[in-house]
Amino acid sequence: MNEPAPAPRPRRAPGGFPVVGVIGGGQLARMMQPPAVNLGVTLSVLAESEDASAALVVPSAPVGEHTDVEAVRAFARECDVVTFDHEHVPAHVLAALQEDGVPLHPSPEALVHAQDKLAMRRRLSAIGVPCPAWAPVHDEAGLQAFGDEHGWPVVVKTPRGGYDGKGVRVVRTAAEAADWLERAADTAGLLAEEAVPFTRELAVLVARSPSGQAAVWPVVETVQTDGICTEVLAPAPDLSADLAAEATEAALRIAGELGVTGVMAVELFQVGDTFVVNELAMRPHNSGHWTIDGAVTSQFEQHLRAVLDLPLGAVTARAPWTVMGNVLGGDYPELYPAYRHILARDPELKVHLYGKGVRPGRKIGHVNVSGVDLDDLRDRAQHAAGYLQGVITE
Repeated sequence: MNEPAPAPRPRRAPGGFPVVGVIGGGQLARMMQPPAVNLGVTLSVLAESEDASAALVVPSAPVGEHTDVEAVRAFARECDVVTFDHEHVPAHVLAALQEDGVPLHPSPEALVHAQDKLAMRRRLSAIGVPCPAWAPVHDEAGLQAFGDEHGWPVVVKTPRGGYDGKGVRVVRTAAEAADWLERAADTAGLLAEEAVPFTRELAVLVARSPSGQAAVWPVVETVQTDGICTEVLAPAPDLSADLAAEATEAALRIAGELGVTGVMAVELFQVGDTFVVNELAMRPHNSGHWTIDGAVTSQFEQHLRAVLDLPLGAVTARAPWTVMGNVLGGDYPELYPAYRHILARDPELKVHLYGKGVRPGRKIGHVNVSGVDLDDLRDRAQHAAGYLQGVITE
């Protein structure tokens, strides 16, 4: 049996321009490719498979697992800096890259606060950032005591590995979390949080470079359906200037205190005229996809600028409103006919598909539309996303 040909090494552009390595071949890495071309830098992606989302558009996309120390080390040797498509790279792999002297952005010391929700809660509480009431719990008695103090129901989270509603459970009794508590008995336990009576969900996207320059886009509203973000409104409608300023200041403080480099999303619950921090993500984020078409500098270009310590770009909005609608997989695997239809129906619409196979509920793309009438923009974005999903047929 013939051995597969080795993956091609990334080809460097003349003039001393660097190679940026991205661990993970998902849609976030894919959407870094157009700004990499425009910035003149070379992107190289460690992809999970030859047909991974980013591997379809990035010429240098060797196949390897983010858990394979030697595969990751070999990949990183060809790069000037390394960043991430996701936060799931194990600590021992990150440590090996540090031993090799690879510049990592964000650093493992910062990244742990996006990987481990207990570490995040401890650090945010220590620096005075508003958080829900929380505690680590190891057994039913501990969870019962937390619920009795802060009220039921209680939100229970696995500290590591959760996303898009996974790893999160709302329980009304301690017994409802018994199976999770049993599995977590030999670990740091589970994170228990009060169920916050929030008005809506907001997000602040901040970019920070190694030299300490930072930039923040307008605060946005994120609309969730069954734990998955389905819509982003930029900027957040009817948000007071004071609350927007407080949320922006908190995001900048978190980025500075944690030493974040690259893009970070701070997800918030608005509670009346204040907020608490829900989650952190240290990478380009779904709440920032609107910036591709709606801001002077997209989150993907800014992430590359930041990890390379280039001057950051302007984050000014290009229009009064931009609406992003996530496209979820439906029952129709062939997207192209629907894609042609929505382009013809709305020529101002911007459609971004990720080259992923259709699976019900899977994020397979998003649409952006900008203008002056928010209600009209929401209708258009929802129609396009629904048509691609197959839930709208006219």
